[in-house]
Amino acid sequence: MAATEQELRQIEVSDLTEAQAGDELARLAALIEAANTAYHAHDAPEISDAEFDALRRRNAEIEARFPKLKRADSPSEQVGAAPAEGFGKVAHAVRMLSLSNAFTDEEVVEFAKRIRRFLGLDEDAPLDFTAEPKIDGLSLSLRYENGQLVRAATRGDGAVGEDVTANARTIDDIPETLDGAPDILEVRGEVYMSHADFAALNARQSERGGKTFANPRNAAAGSLRQLDPEITRNRPLRFFAYAWGELSAPLAKTQFDAIARLHALGFCTNPMTRRCDTPEGMVDTYREIEAKRADLGYDIDGVVYKVDDLSFQRRLGMRSTTPRWATAHKFPAELAWTTLEKIEIQVGRTGALSPVARLKPVTVGGVVVSNATLHNEDYIRGRDSKGMEIREGRDIREGDRVQVYRAGDVIPKIADVDLARRPKGSVPYVFPDRCPECGSAAPREEGDAVRRCTGGLICPAQAVEKLRHLVSRAAFDIDGLGAKQVEQFQKDGWIREPADIFTLRTRYGQGLQQLKNREGWGEKSANALFDAIDTARKVPLGRMLFGLGIPHVGEVAANVLARHFGTWEALIAALDAAAAEPAAQAEDDKARKAALPESPSWAEITGIDGIGFTVAVSLVTAMSQEAERASIDRLVAELDIQEAERPKTEGSPVAGKTVVFTGTLEKMTRAEAKARAEQLGAKVAGSVSGKTDLLIAGPGAGSKAAKAEALGVEVIDEDGWLALIGDA
Repeated sequence: MAATEQELRQIEVSDLTEAQAGDELARLAALIEAANTAYHAHDAPEISDAEFDALRRRNAEIEARFPKLKRADSPSEQVGAAPAEGFGKVAHAVRMLSLSNAFTDEEVVEFAKRIRRFLGLDEDAPLDFTAEPKIDGLSLSLRYENGQLVRAATRGDGAVGEDVTANARTIDDIPETLDGAPDILEVRGEVYMSHADFAALNARQSERGGKTFANPRNAAAGSLRQLDPEITRNRPLRFFAYAWGELSAPLAKTQFDAIARLHALGFCTNPMTRRCDTPEGMVDTYREIEAKRADLGYDIDGVVYKVDDLSFQRRLGMRSTTPRWATAHKFPAELAWTTLEKIEIQVGRTGALSPVARLKPVTVGGVVVSNATLHNEDYIRGRDSKGMEIREGRDIREGDRVQVYRAGDVIPKIADVDLARRPKGSVPYVFPDRCPECGSAAPREEGDAVRRCTGGLICPAQAVEKLRHLVSRAAFDIDGLGAKQVEQFQKDGWIREPADIFTLRTRYGQGLQQLKNREGWGEKSANALFDAIDTARKVPLGRMLFGLGIPHVGEVAANVLARHFGTWEALIAALDAAAAEPAAQAEDDKARKAALPESPSWAEITGIDGIGFTVAVSLVTAMSQEAERASIDRLVAELDIQEAERPKTEGSPVAGKTVVFTGTLEKMTRAEAKARAEQLGAKVAGSVSGKTDLLIAGPGAGSKAAKAEALGVEVIDEDGWLALIGDA
C-alpha cells in the first residue's frame, strides 16, 4: 500500500516506506495530470513551472527507488496534454518531447557522466555541449516545404498538436518563405511575449474591460491559440527557434552550427547560446545567464544543455518522453507568506486520506498559489513519520499565517508557521478517523503514516479513479468523456464499470432524453459523445492494456507487452497458461524463479526485456481474480482491439526473432544494441529460454552462453551480430 498525498510530501524520498511511496505516486499522478491539462489545454496553469518540475522530479525519484510501484498512469511516460477542441489536429512526423530536469550543479555533472557512459567515451574524450536560455513560452513547430511555410502546430501531447497555421503567419519573427533551406524543414521553437509588450497588452485589456493575464507565458499561449487569427495579429508575439523536427537534409553536423544555420535562414535565435566543453563550463554559462535574467526583457526559467555532436544525439536517442542528449537546468523557486484558511481531506484511489491546505491566494514567483500539501496528520502536528519534531513545536492550524515554499520538490508546501500571529482561540486540528466521502472507518495501521478508508468499492472516491484512468488521454482518450463527466456519470449510477461506458447508447441513447436534458448537454453533444464512444471501441492493444489500470503496468510496459504478443488473444492465452503453472502458486519471486523450468509461460513473460516478476505477478493476478476478470471480459466484448503495430522490418534478418545480449559489447553499448535490435523488429529478452533464437555473446559471457549451448540456441559474437544486421 502507498501513503497519502500530503503526508508524504514532507518526507524525503530516501525515508519513504513502500506503503508511503505508493500513496505519494498516486497523489503525484493526479496532480501532474491536472497541471498538464491546465497548462497545455487551457493556458491557465494552476501551479508554477517549478512546482510542476518538482512534481515530476519527485515522481521519478520514487519510481527509481521503488520500480515495482510504477503506476499504470505514470507521469514519467507522458508529455503535455491532448489538443484542445476548436483547432484541427496535426500529427507530428517527429514527436515533440519534453526535457528532463537538473536542479543542482552536481546533477549537471552527472548528466554529462551519463552521456559518456552511454556512448562508451573515456573521460578525456572530447564531448561538447550547447547551453541556451530556456524560454518560458509555448512550444511551436513550423513546417516548411520547398521553402514555403505550410503548417504550424503546437506541441499538444507530443504526438498530436493543434493546427495554428493562420495564427503563426501573423507573427513577425516567423518567415513565410525561406531561401536555401532543405526541401522539408520543421523548425521548432518557443512563442513568447516580452515584459514590455505584456504590460502594454494588460493595460489595453484593462482599459477595454477585457481579460488581463497573470503572466507573459499565459498571455502568449492564449494569444496564439485564438480561433480568430485577427486577435492574434494584434497581440505582440515573438518567436525563438532552437530545434528542428523532420528534415530532408541535415542542417549541420553540430547543434551549435545547426542553430547558426537557422539564424542564417532568417529565424530569431537566442544570442546567449554558448558552446561548452566541460560540465564546469556549462555551469558557468548557467551562472552568467542567471545573472542577466532580470535584464533580458522576457521570461526564462532555466538553461538547456544539449550534446553538440548530432551523430552523438542520434546514438543517444530518446526515452519515452525525453531525449537522452538534453536536459534543463532549472532556476530555484521562492517563498511567500499567506493565511491558511481551511484544511480539507481528499481521498485517493487507494483510500488514503490526504490533508490539503486551502490558502488565501498568494503570488509566488509569478504564479498564484491557493493550495498546499500537508502530507499527513503527523506533518500537521509538526512531526515526521518517526514522531520527531520537524518545526520546533509548530503545529499547523486553520487561520495560521504560514510560509509557502515552492521548490524543485513537488507542489507548494508549508515551510513555517508564524506563532506570533496565531489567532486567539486557535485549536489544534483534529484529523478525522472516518472517510469524508462515504463515512466508512479510516483506521491507521501500525507502521503506516496514513489513514485509509475501508469502504472499498462503496467509496465513490476510490471507484471513480479506475474509470477516470480508463478514459485518460494515454488510454481510450474518448472525446467529450473526461474525468469530470465520468465522475458525474459514476455518481449518478450510469457507469459502474468500464464496459458500462460502451453500453451507454443502448441504455440511455434511445431518444437521447435522459442525456440531452441534463445540464450542459444537448442533442448534438449527446450524439457526439455516443459517436466518440463508438469510435473508441477500435483501440490499439497497448492503449487498451494500459487503460485497464493494472498495477505496475504503465504505458511503456503495456506497449512492450503489446508488441511482444501482438494480439489480445495471444496475451490472454499466455496469462491464462501462466496462472495454471507452478510459478503462480509460489509465494515470492525467489520461489517463482525456482519454478521457471516448469513454468514456460512465466519464463516467456518475465524474459521480455523491461517486464519483470512484479509486472508478471500483477498481470496474472488481475486476470485470475474472478470478479476483475469478468469485468475485463465484459469490456473486451464491447471492443475491437487492434493488433499491435510492428516495426517496419522489410528485409531485416532478425525480424520476429528473440535475441539476448550477454557479456561485454566493445563496439556499442548494451543500450544501443538493444535499441538497434528492436528497430529491426527483433524481440529483446533478458534471459535465455527455449524460445530464444539468437544469443549475442561478448567477452565475459557466462551462464547464459552455457544455457544457450545446452538448448541448441545459435550463439554469435558482436562482430557476427554487426555483420548479420549490416552494421559491420
